[in-house]
Parts: sequence; C-alpha cells; structure tokens
Amino acid sequence: MAGAGFPAARRRHILEAVRGKGWVALRELAATVGGSEATLRRDVRLLAAEGLLERTRGGVRLPATLAREASYQQKTQVAAEAKDAIAAAAARLVEDGDAIVLGPGTTTERLAAHLVVRRRLTVVTNSLPVAQTLAAASGVEVVMTGGVLRGSILALVGAAAEQSLAGLRVRAAFLSGNGLTAERGLSTPNMDVAVVDRALAAVATEVVVLADATKVGVEAVHPTVPPEAMAALVTDVPDGCPEVAALADRGVRVVTARPAEAIGSVVI
Repeated sequence: MAGAGFPAARRRHILEAVRGKGWVALRELAATVGGSEATLRRDVRLLAAEGLLERTRGGVRLPATLAREASYQQKTQVAAEAKDAIAAAAARLVEDGDAIVLGPGTTTERLAAHLVVRRRLTVVTNSLPVAQTLAAASGVEVVMTGGVLRGSILALVGAAAEQSLAGLRVRAAFLSGNGLTAERGLSTPNMDVAVVDRALAAVATEVVVLADATKVGVEAVHPTVPPEAMAALVTDVPDGCPEVAALADRGVRVVTARPAEAIGSVVI
C-alpha cells in the first residue's frame, strides 16, 4: 500500500487502481491505497480537478467526455478484456434457435464472436463488424438493416435503418452505448445512433444491456434504453457499485462478468 506520507506515490496508486478496473469503490480504494479517509478524498478531488479521474456515487472512474464519440478503433482498445468477459457471459443468455438483435459497438462485436458456433440462430443487426464476424457461421442467419453508414461506429443509421426494422420481432436485443446510469438508463452521444438503437430495442421482447465499468455512471446526450425497459445488465463492475445496485433495485437483473471467464472461450 502507498503510505499516507507520500502523496505522489499514493495518487499514482489511485490512478493505477482506477485504470485497472475502470470504476473503484471508495472503500476499496481506501483499503488498497492506505491513509485516512480525509486524505483519500483530498487526493481524489485533486486528481479530478486535473481531469485524471471522475467522482461518481460511492466511487471513482476513468474520465469520459459527455458528448465526444471516439473512433471505432479507439474503442477496441478500451477495456478489451472486460468486454470479452461481458460477451462471454452474454452469450450464455442466447440459445440455439433464438432470434436476437445485436446493436452496434465493440462489445456486441465480441458477443458475435461467441455466437458463431450456434445453430438456427437469426441475428438482426445494423453493425458491419457484427455481420462480418457472423458471415461465415453456417448456423447463423444475418439480417442487416438498410441505412447510411456512420463511420465512427461502423453501423447503419438513419430513416432507412429505422424503417427496415418495422414489423420485425425477436426474443432479445443486446445493446451497448456510451453511458449508463440508474436515472437515465443507456445513452449515446449521437442522435441518429440513438434513434436506431431505440428502434432495435423496440423489436425485442426483452433488452439486455452490455456495459463495462468505463460506461457505468456516465451520461451521454441522447437516452436510448430507459431503466424500466431493461430486462438485464451484463457488466464487469465489481460488487458494491451504487449505480448498478440502483438498477437492480429497479428490477434489472444484473449478470456480473469476470475477465477470467472469457479466457480461451472465443471461437473466431
């Protein structure tokens, strides 16, 4: 543990802990870093003021900009191990013979990789990476929406995408986004993406949200799936996160994914 008398080392340990998990409860941080609660809170305030982390209810997380949308390639580098663990856990919610929606995003792309061995599976998607991942899967039928390509997420959006979903019905939609809170639910920084995400959710009997720790407690501009419309949340956030606990209190089933679960489980 970093001693209370070495502020630079202590703050470095705080940043290492947050970077390693994405979100850390203050009580866990205090046990890991050491020092008094007042010292820890002072360190957190200073690091937050420098833009190196953000405070959330009961913990701290990596910083995120409200409306900025990173490129797809940038997103693949963020929380990669956590995303694969989430994908492995989500894949266990899919059965042979299902009809499902996979929305856009790097986490749903990883979920697609876990589904290539399924049989009699129908996947509706507007994501080019998801479709490409499933293209050679003999037991999976891929139904793509129409629309205009949005390069930053490699997905089809716009009125044509929304209209192509009309009349469809699937058992479950697996959706991700840029932010997730108990108050507003899932959200994204782009209006066109939000409109299609809502349409994807609307064709499903139930919605399963996939969110790693870097997204929990973050609010993007446009809400997509409200908390009351979520059947389940698959996340790597450790136990004790107030945001996730609040979602559970609202009836959302929480499936906790552990990174070790995904090791060796992906078939590509």
